[in-house]
Amino acid sequence: MSLLGIGLLLLVLVVLGVPIAIALGFVALVAMIAGPGGVGSIPNAALVMFDGATSFPLIAIPLFILAGAIMNASGISRRLIAFASACVGFIRGGLSMVTISASLFFAEISGSAVADVAALGSILIPAMKKKGYSKAFAAAVTSSSATLAVIIPPSIPMIIYGVMSGSSIVELFVAGIIPGVLGGGLMMFVAYLLARKHDFPREEAFRMQRVWETFKDAGWALVLP
Repeated sequence: MSLLGIGLLLLVLVVLGVPIAIALGFVALVAMIAGPGGVGSIPNAALVMFDGATSFPLIAIPLFILAGAIMNASGISRRLIAFASACVGFIRGGLSMVTISASLFFAEISGSAVADVAALGSILIPAMKKKGYSKAFAAAVTSSSATLAVIIPPSIPMIIYGVMSGSSIVELFVAGIIPGVLGGGLMMFVAYLLARKHDFPREEAFRMQRVWETFKDAGWALVLP
């Protein structure tokens, strides 16, 4: 079966409302049976999947996701937002700055852009709309800043790339720190220019006492996982 046929089959199943997990499994099964090995390739595929599941570096992926889910359920995301607001909320377009800063913080917890959007978007997008930010701007800031999780350690794509290519995952993590921080800084600069253009409001004035108080609440999250 060609790649086009596999893609069309998957598209049809999704349009019909088949759950994604079942659709992916069915398409993979059909592709294996239609391939050169036929039905005999199924046992080999099971062995390959088992070998992948026993890979020590890959175990980190579900554990990072679990850590992010647990900390989000415990209210860590709100504490990170409060700390980010205390640090950068006083700048013009404060909530957009808070969104980008909180994305940087949450990225180093979960390593997942999807988890970043889910944790922060549900809180910050309604807050930005309430303060007069456009829906498009709020969604753009949240989704674009969440992509920093691909670069900031512990990046799940970096773990997968390191395992597949045989590269050092630690070196990949170290290499992602500076580009990730620079990317966040450039996003904040662009958000500031747009905030000045559209006259978006500031948040509370900067107070060192508030920074310290919010840091005490969010400090443990900043050093995890």
